[in-house]
Amino acid sequence: MHILVVEDETKVASFIRRGLEASSYSVDVEHDGAAGLKRLLEHDYDLIILDVMLPRLDGLSLMKEIRQRQINIPVLLLTARVTIADKVMGLDLGADDYLTKPFIFEELLARVRALLRRSTSAPALLAAADLRLDPATREVTRGGKRIDLTPKEFALLEFLLRRHDQVLSRAVIAQHVWGVNYDTFTNVIDVYVNYLRNKIDNGFQIKLIHSVRGVGYVLKADSSV
Repeated sequence: MHILVVEDETKVASFIRRGLEASSYSVDVEHDGAAGLKRLLEHDYDLIILDVMLPRLDGLSLMKEIRQRQINIPVLLLTARVTIADKVMGLDLGADDYLTKPFIFEELLARVRALLRRSTSAPALLAAADLRLDPATREVTRGGKRIDLTPKEFALLEFLLRRHDQVLSRAVIAQHVWGVNYDTFTNVIDVYVNYLRNKIDNGFQIKLIHSVRGVGYVLKADSSV
């Protein structure tokens, strides 16, 4: 899952980024509304965490611009404003949820998970063949056996499962899992796919992660690609 954080307070932005990345999300950060809009128009995101008080283009104006451009990804507003009128205004402009500063990170994370579940309409449990991944508990099993993954391995597997049966280019994987452009990236994607294969496929008759020559990878139970 690829998240854009638009927050002008450097320490707050860094705190959110570290927490989300530790939870296996790919995160980009911008510190003003205009830069946030530019980034949003250039890349695909699954969710935006948007501060209300921003330089150059404030959060509510950016929220309005997002919806006028018919960008329908979920938006979580962060606001130091505590009046009901301010919160109602943000929701009326198209925000999906809001969180008042200061906040506990666990609550922000819970709201992020809820918004992503709602927007993707995805089942709580992701599965392919006898592979199971629970985004809430972060538990992965295959054939009933628990598999321990690093945060980045988990993020990669979750993305592959959410797009199962779709051939994904390395550029798409780089953007959604690492938050970088593949052109400037190394062979890290291939390395991590091999890590996953060693944990997910080794010892099982049905292989799930397949290479597509010249393109990228696909996760599917059918070996014919």
